Amino acid sequence: MRVTFWGTRGSLAKPGPTTARYGGNTSCVEVRTAQETLVVLDCGTGAHGLGQELLTRSAPRRGHLLISHTHWDHIQGIPFFAPLFVPGWEWDVYGPQGLWQGLRETLAGQMQHTYFPVTLDQLGARIRYHDLREGSFTIDDCRVTTQYLNHPAVTLGYRLAADDATIVYACDHEPHLPMLGSGRGELGGNDRRHVSFMRDADAVIHDAQYLAEEYAAKTGWGHSTVEYVIRVCGDAGVRKVFLTHHDPLRTDAALDEIATRVGQLALDLAPGMEVVIASEGASFETVASHTRSHPPSSVAAATPDIAPNAEMGTIVLCVEDHALRDRLVAAVEMEAIASAPVCCDHNELAGVLRGPVSLLIVEHAPPSLQAPEVVRSARDALSGQAVQPAIVIVTDDQALVQRESALDADWLIAPFTDSYARARIRASLLRVSCRWVRPRLPADEEQRLRALGALNILDTEPEERFDRLTRVAAATFDVPIALVTLVDRDRQWFKSRVGIGDPQTPRDVSFCAHAVEANADVIVPDTLIDDRFADNPAVTGGSHIRFYAGAPLTLQDGSCVGTLCIADSRPRALRPMEVQVLHDLRDLVVAQLEAGGGNAASISRRMR
Repeated sequence: MRVTFWGTRGSLAKPGPTTARYGGNTSCVEVRTAQETLVVLDCGTGAHGLGQELLTRSAPRRGHLLISHTHWDHIQGIPFFAPLFVPGWEWDVYGPQGLWQGLRETLAGQMQHTYFPVTLDQLGARIRYHDLREGSFTIDDCRVTTQYLNHPAVTLGYRLAADDATIVYACDHEPHLPMLGSGRGELGGNDRRHVSFMRDADAVIHDAQYLAEEYAAKTGWGHSTVEYVIRVCGDAGVRKVFLTHHDPLRTDAALDEIATRVGQLALDLAPGMEVVIASEGASFETVASHTRSHPPSSVAAATPDIAPNAEMGTIVLCVEDHALRDRLVAAVEMEAIASAPVCCDHNELAGVLRGPVSLLIVEHAPPSLQAPEVVRSARDALSGQAVQPAIVIVTDDQALVQRESALDADWLIAPFTDSYARARIRASLLRVSCRWVRPRLPADEEQRLRALGALNILDTEPEERFDRLTRVAAATFDVPIALVTLVDRDRQWFKSRVGIGDPQTPRDVSFCAHAVEANADVIVPDTLIDDRFADNPAVTGGSHIRFYAGAPLTLQDGSCVGTLCIADSRPRALRPMEVQVLHDLRDLVVAQLEAGGGNAASISRRMR
């Protein structure tokens, strides 16, 4: 992978004579794989220069924009990123999922008429938006793994693996334990988790806005110290680290001083690791040298927006300090997670935990309230839940965090801002395992789409020759839903449908897109026990699909364009003979597709 820095400044763009060498534009990094996959990390003001450069290059005119979070210094280049305005370009934009407002709506906010003359809807490029959680997904030849960072907004770090090399991008992030800002001390649970995320990376691009002596006045601002970055990257076995997100008050001369200082720090904290101060315009190429272990993740990162609904379990606060309780209740309600979280003391907790619980927030207030013991008891009480609740412990005792690092909880270290509380609560809830795997694109995607387009069938009127087959399928298998689905670039469209009102759904939620990906049958006896589908909106929402069976519609040239599928609101299995019948009906659908529009009456007669 080849990496180019287009913006290395943090918080505020600061171009001028004192920042000319290291750069004054805010965060933007370009990554190119050997197969010319274009990935852009963040879209600060540095994106303007990148956009102008991209317009001078030849094809491919397709890119992927990974947003770490939506603070202004990481998105303010979007209205000035020229390739978003040009018809013929295609962009997939990824960013952390919120609990209330989706990525697209958040980005549109800075382009409202009050602030900018062009709205997001007026951009000329074809743009798709993807809301992410922690997990993994694939962009062409690049495997992307995400992890939440520690910042006063929900923020994702990105680990990119391609060309037998790995790059990690971590902006903005600060130590989970403030005492680690010095680069010294034992790492607690979440800081060790951060180390695991960067394990054996060939290069890490990491926020290092402060020095250790500055950090006491900046704790809670969401940024790392140089010393902390060198320490955790050294523990992770990183080969080369680029310090970025430079403070707007840091001049070139001051960064030169840090460059001299980090040499000795690296010798002390991370012998053998190369440390570089990132500078705007600089490029480097990764050279793989590790036999690496990738962070484990089986959860696809693209997921639906979560809006408040009756299916969300109770949020419980076990907090004795009334002022603290009021702040945390306000944080929960401001995130629109729950209108009335349940508050109790530790003596009442057992009774509260009888229903489903999504999040438990516990104050550590010894001697009366010992948070670790409360958490262990609560987990025992909730052991029967299908998905265990997220846990947040509130404390000012950093030593406790180190002692209890095996507790598998998130920690809110006092003193903290309300923004930090909101971000920690939201990230903790989103981290609870989401059992929904987004279908990937098949290797022949472009050929497949050409074959689908050549059928000239998308968005056509219903036809009896297809409707007859779905009626037969529904009756034969005694199911309420039978569909002829055609999987387009961003949607699945139903040429014929029984039991479904809408003529199309997004591709991300499509069961059938999994069959298209594999060009093979996908049969799911019970969606609730299948990690690919349990949290899919078609399962948790109005359709309540529990059983699905889809047979691929594969044309003579090998292109899979969709499925004949059946679904039920109850779990069930298919016998081998029933699978064969499904294939027989599928073959009839394929025959109709390849017959073309023709004379529908003549085709219908041939079917009799």
